[in-house]
Amino acid sequence: MTDVASMTGYARAEGSNDAGTWLWELKSVNGRGLEVRCRLGKGLDRLEPAVRKRVARALDRGSLSVSLQYSSNPALRVVTVNRDLVQHIMDAAIDVAGEAGAKPSLDAVFAIPGVVEIAAALDDPAARDVLDAELLESLDCALVGLRGSQQSEGARILEVCVGHLDEIEALLIEAHEVAEAQPARIRDRLSEKLAALLDRGAVAEDRLAQEVVLLAVKADVREELDRLAAHVEATRELLAGGGTIGRQLDFFSQEFSREANTLCAKSSDTDLSRAGLALKTVIDRLREQAQNLE
Repeated sequence: MTDVASMTGYARAEGSNDAGTWLWELKSVNGRGLEVRCRLGKGLDRLEPAVRKRVARALDRGSLSVSLQYSSNPALRVVTVNRDLVQHIMDAAIDVAGEAGAKPSLDAVFAIPGVVEIAAALDDPAARDVLDAELLESLDCALVGLRGSQQSEGARILEVCVGHLDEIEALLIEAHEVAEAQPARIRDRLSEKLAALLDRGAVAEDRLAQEVVLLAVKADVREELDRLAAHVEATRELLAGGGTIGRQLDFFSQEFSREANTLCAKSSDTDLSRAGLALKTVIDRLREQAQNLE
């Protein structure tokens, strides 16, 4: 069961080469399908198709945030000054302030967006290819770490799910015992009510038996209990098989809920109703865990 994974996890991977240093951060949470959000930084958006392809191979479900922080080697950075823009700014300052007016300082001019641009010297396609390959290799390491984190959480969730199934089975045993005693209880209650209504101490046995049978049939929950027991067995097999089981487990949880609701609706006994409500509580907890699994 160790290959069952949660959709929640976190991982990071760092790397460096002569061109610079980088940090990948991966954060995943629950999702209906596989959703990937990428923040790769300026100039590295070209990696997004490859990133999505690698994520799709590693994950089946979940909402994943992929972040890449890259810092180029300062020694390899290229500083570019937009001289035409600087001249336009200076001319505009003179036009406004006049020849005798104070000219703007270079510090102020260089702080204007677009005047100075600093970029990594990766004009060589071969150098970019090398960097991209190393970045993606580092991403693969981060994905392995994320998968390990998700599987560790998945193993913990499985233990919780098995515990919920044990609770459900115990409640089913209790409900079976109560259900077996229902006809006798119905008979006693009906006899008392009829005797009080008719103001006499006894009721015709055959008439009483007919009414007891009709009420017992309406209140019979053995079919629901049998189906619940079958769902428990099927769910245990599902958990033991491992893999991507989140959707199937959620489906079984819905089937559990349907049968438990019918049991509570048909119940005419306080003890059976109490067992049914307890079942619904445990089933809700099981479904919450199912929604965390991939």
